[in-house]
Amino acid sequence: MDILSQLSQELNLPQKQVEAAVKLMDEGNTIPFIARYRKEVTGSLDDTVLRNLSDRLTYLRNLEKRREEVREAIAAQDKLTPELSAALDRAAILAEIEDIYRPFKPHRKTRADVAREKGLEPLAALLAAQETSYDAALEVLAEAYIDTEKGVESADDALNGACDILAEDVSDNAEFRRRIRELSVEHGTLATEQIGQDENGTYAMYYAYTEKLAAIPGHRVLAINRAEKEGVLKVTLTVPTDLILNDLFAKVITNPKSPAFRYMARATVDSYDRLIAPSIEREIRSDLFDNASEGAIKLFSENLKNLLMTPPLKGKTVLGLDPGYRTGCKLAVVDKTGKVLDTAVIYPTKPHERIAEAERITGGLIQKHQVDVVAIGNGTASKESEIFIAGLIKKLPQRFHYAMVSEAGASVYSASKLAADEFPDFDVTQRSAVSIARRLQDALAELVKIDPKSIGVGQYQHDMKPARLSEALEGVVEDCVNSVGVDLNTASHSLLSYVAGINATSAKNIVKYREENGEFKSRAEILKVPRIGAKAYEQCAGFLRVSGSSEILDCTGVHPESYEAARGLVNRFGYTDEDVRASRLGGLRDAVKQYGPLKLCEELGIGEPTLNDILGELEKPGRDVRDALPQQEFRDDILDMSDLKEGMVLTGTVRNVIDFGAFVDIGVHQDGLVHVSQIANKFIKHPSEVLSVGDRVTVKVLSVDVKKQRIGLTMKL
Repeated sequence: MDILSQLSQELNLPQKQVEAAVKLMDEGNTIPFIARYRKEVTGSLDDTVLRNLSDRLTYLRNLEKRREEVREAIAAQDKLTPELSAALDRAAILAEIEDIYRPFKPHRKTRADVAREKGLEPLAALLAAQETSYDAALEVLAEAYIDTEKGVESADDALNGACDILAEDVSDNAEFRRRIRELSVEHGTLATEQIGQDENGTYAMYYAYTEKLAAIPGHRVLAINRAEKEGVLKVTLTVPTDLILNDLFAKVITNPKSPAFRYMARATVDSYDRLIAPSIEREIRSDLFDNASEGAIKLFSENLKNLLMTPPLKGKTVLGLDPGYRTGCKLAVVDKTGKVLDTAVIYPTKPHERIAEAERITGGLIQKHQVDVVAIGNGTASKESEIFIAGLIKKLPQRFHYAMVSEAGASVYSASKLAADEFPDFDVTQRSAVSIARRLQDALAELVKIDPKSIGVGQYQHDMKPARLSEALEGVVEDCVNSVGVDLNTASHSLLSYVAGINATSAKNIVKYREENGEFKSRAEILKVPRIGAKAYEQCAGFLRVSGSSEILDCTGVHPESYEAARGLVNRFGYTDEDVRASRLGGLRDAVKQYGPLKLCEELGIGEPTLNDILGELEKPGRDVRDALPQQEFRDDILDMSDLKEGMVLTGTVRNVIDFGAFVDIGVHQDGLVHVSQIANKFIKHPSEVLSVGDRVTVKVLSVDVKKQRIGLTMKL
């Protein structure tokens, strides 16, 4: 198999681009580095395309490895024929390779194995020949195989055993299995039936549900699987048995007029019913799950990326509020840099309802530290906490706002060793309050401390294969961290560990070096850190920022390998380092355009993509790419679910995008659902075509069910 050619076809990319990208990956370069600093080599492939390419490359290489393993295993048995070898070469998926290997694979003793041990293989071959006539009746010929010592008591026993051998031979035929799999998926249906209790009616739509296998969307597969696992549903695959058997008969029965016909027919039906159908059903269910999982992982990845890229709340002091009932609400004030200034506990909710005391304590913290925003966690008691803060806003002379913040994963972080090391004197709820506040200030810097699976912007993520989900989500975090860049002198080791070329150990070494030697004075100083060699420096340097460096380019995304070119660019048009530092390069791009970009690139020894990147960095040194995205929403009053009326038009923020719609925060405790059919005035296949996590949208209320805590919304205004 020519893997590079196949990748080119599958991804619709020129083969030269694929070859260049694969070569860079094989040389140990990270995807963020390739995407950002090797654009000339790859033709400017972005990180998303590169990750898809990397994933597919890994699959195809593993497929090729398995192909050769099977080839060698069959050859070791002296059974590798040119036909088998050619079939292995044609196999495009792992299932097809395993089908070819099936007859040669070590397995538990089968009925066919027992029949072979009884010496019935020649009789099976006689039947398989399907001759028009035999020397005698088959039942008479079978009498020659009677052997009471081996357990063959009669001619019927011999013929039954021969049929067992024939059934297994049919089942082991890779081409038959491939065709049956195709027919089953193309014409089969999946049906569900309620068999257990479902107190909340979560799976009500699946109590008596049928859908074609070829059309069932991934989110329904995952919902049905979970309901089956919970004992709520029984799941049945129904396939057109007559169609499949007719197709199978056409391949197996070569002479319908042969006396062997009835035995061949019996063996074929037995093969399908007993051996093939259960196996194919398991494969189909597995494939449905795998495909649904990949779709869910892709959606989770998109949502996570949009959440992580939420614009930071710069220059604001934030009070984090972790709501609670019996144990109270924990408060934590963090300054503009995220440093904890103060903590407290208040009891404004049931069963205590010490509201006056809570107002005094909270108001005191807000006024003492000049709090700009209160970040309220959206978990237990969040509604009561929101009411409390909204009331306090009206009573205090100081103006401030509040925002609802997702608590997903906060408890995971709070109980982690990382949080214990960071705040050894805080209990888990105090740490959670700090995390909630910092999430509002810089979602990326705070959420990197949490397992991405726990951040809560996916669907059915707990049903995914953990390793595959982690791999995909960690790739998303890595891409986000590197696209934003990291301050080498303030970043936590959690954040640093996602920088290209830096692993967890190296990240801790950087923090340790910083603690022992003070702030880094330049990017190059990182080479003094243990475990940071030339290759690691090449990968990470462009993504690290050193704002206080005497080298102005150290606080930009310009890679050190391009410093000479950047200086040459600045000097050629009469600018200085001070002009760069003061962002006085407004006319540089026009000057480059007038001079001729291609001519300039040739003189500087760089490609045009690198020239454009350098220009962008010089025009806005230290820029944050997140600043161009929609800003966060703040509130100063509260809306209750009971206040909602059908037809009300509201603005909200998209909190989660799933296969069948999007959940929008409209300022009440419960997010509303905009079904995919209500997102646009035109047909869309998936909500992600229109919406992303963090988008600000205008919606109209379609329905409100206070009892079930459900809100139906539409964007068709």
